[in-house]
Amino acid sequence: MHKRIGILGGLTAESTVHYYQHIFKTYEERHGDLGYPEMIIYDVSFQRFADWMSVEDWDSIEEALLDGLKRLDAAGADFAVIATNTMHLLYDRLESRSPIPLISIVDATAEAVKEEGLTVIGLLGTRFTMEKPFYVDGLKRHGIEALVPDKNEREYINRVVFQELAKGKLLQESRDKYLEIIDRLMEKGAQGIVLGCTEIPLLVRPEHTDVKLFDTAVIHAEKALRYAVEG
Repeated sequence: MHKRIGILGGLTAESTVHYYQHIFKTYEERHGDLGYPEMIIYDVSFQRFADWMSVEDWDSIEEALLDGLKRLDAAGADFAVIATNTMHLLYDRLESRSPIPLISIVDATAEAVKEEGLTVIGLLGTRFTMEKPFYVDGLKRHGIEALVPDKNEREYINRVVFQELAKGKLLQESRDKYLEIIDRLMEKGAQGIVLGCTEIPLLVRPEHTDVKLFDTAVIHAEKALRYAVEG
């Protein structure tokens, strides 16, 4: 029997759907049957997390995420993924308190970058992902240097994530601006771009650019699938 996957989602709901679809569709394509792993999704209400982030109340966020992990455990999940990049700011604290094993999106992304033989990448995400040390340092532990956009660009990226992508709005104007920012990171030496927010791949996809993109939602979901099936 496959391990039962727990998905702590709603951060936001748009990207949670991405995880679920990738896992069952990829399994079907890979194995040719409908025996994909069972999944349990606990979907939080995002507004309170947005409010807590606005004042950087990480303690409240930690307790709410831990509650979600406990609910997944009680429902029978064998392990869990937290379906967001930003909340991995709390990964070490949550991993030590979680009743079930967790799979890190940062480590999974670093492994995917290394498999491509890249050592310098551009990093897009929420302002917390781009400005707090957890992601840059996490990649550095794997020998990967991360370049981030300048301050004005970071503010623009963050605003689009929360005001548009989190609400399912995909605007061409925003896509064009993101692509301009990506091009500038490539000019600074990036060899590829980590889409370090699980909503950004909804806006910027491989058909929009020749740059190597790392879709962290897919990478994370893929690692969960392999762990559930292969151990």
